[in-house]
Amino acid sequence: MSLHRKLSLATLPKRLCILRLSAIGDTCHVVPLVRTLQAHWPETAITWVIGRVEASLLSDIPGVEFITFDKRNGWKGYTELRSRLAGRRFDVLLNLQAALRASVLSRLISADIRLGYDKSRAKDFQWLFTNARIVSNPRVHQQETMFAFLEALGLHERVLSWNIPIPSDAEAFVRERIGGGRVLVISPCSSERRNNFRNWPAESYATIADEAARRYGMQTVLTGGGSELEQWYGEEISRLMTAKPLNLIGGTSLKQLLAVLQRADVLISPDSGPAHMANTVGTPVIGLYASSNPFRTGPYLSLKWTVNRYPDAVREAFGKTVEEIAWGKRVRDPSVMERIKVNDVMQNLDALAEAGFPRLLIGR
Repeated sequence: MSLHRKLSLATLPKRLCILRLSAIGDTCHVVPLVRTLQAHWPETAITWVIGRVEASLLSDIPGVEFITFDKRNGWKGYTELRSRLAGRRFDVLLNLQAALRASVLSRLISADIRLGYDKSRAKDFQWLFTNARIVSNPRVHQQETMFAFLEALGLHERVLSWNIPIPSDAEAFVRERIGGGRVLVISPCSSERRNNFRNWPAESYATIADEAARRYGMQTVLTGGGSELEQWYGEEISRLMTAKPLNLIGGTSLKQLLAVLQRADVLISPDSGPAHMANTVGTPVIGLYASSNPFRTGPYLSLKWTVNRYPDAVREAFGKTVEEIAWGKRVRDPSVMERIKVNDVMQNLDALAEAGFPRLLIGR
């Protein structure tokens, strides 16, 4: 039985489950799917199985049942999910995470249609855990890939909106710490993963921040998590700057961070969750990309402001063009981010300033 005979626009799903546990940026890409479903299939009940950290950002989105899976609990987490879903069956499961943990978890979710990635993108043998696949079109942005799941169900409309709730106490947190005037937020670090070289030098961030203060009177706010590396970046950037920043690294919840990003006029960041969070609240992002392809994982609505040195890095590392290598292939060179120069970033900051630091056009 084909997918479209099983589920057509004449037979809309009553119960739909989304499985996407992590990471922050990827779950941000899922939210427009939820908004599209809510707008065009309002009678469909939506359940989202999500990771613990990601739930702290997204689980108050109205009209969605969130079930949190905490990987720290080991097998207990699996048994808790089995118990939570006992006796329930969904018309559709969207398995949006091609990872073995998610695929194993998907077996605890009863569903008629188990939609996953096409075989070229179904990592960790995800295709063994699904009975339907999206159309193969791997050389697109991750946001486009998310919409492909709805298109496979016959829903071709798109609602490019996030509208993630920001609590009043998070907004108060920002008002108490950040004054009026232009605000530059720097989130200097990407998540720490082995052989992923995505962080720009601290001295380069410091130079940009001082220049932003000199040219545009901008206050710099540093954000990030509490890891040792991120703490070091915050201290080092602060030490090197003349115009001292507000260092919030390790000092915000995800909701508070979202409020900070909403207050910002611009964010400078490498490939990271905050870059995608800023995208959700309409704040332009100057993305810093050399080890990874921004046209796959960059800030979706700010690609025009992104500094892209990935093609140069690919040519140096592999002797090929971006079109000749696998989509998403990383350049694993410890010095790759040094290809991005301070002047590259300042040119984009100047262009944003000349345009009046425009907000991104989204439904928020």
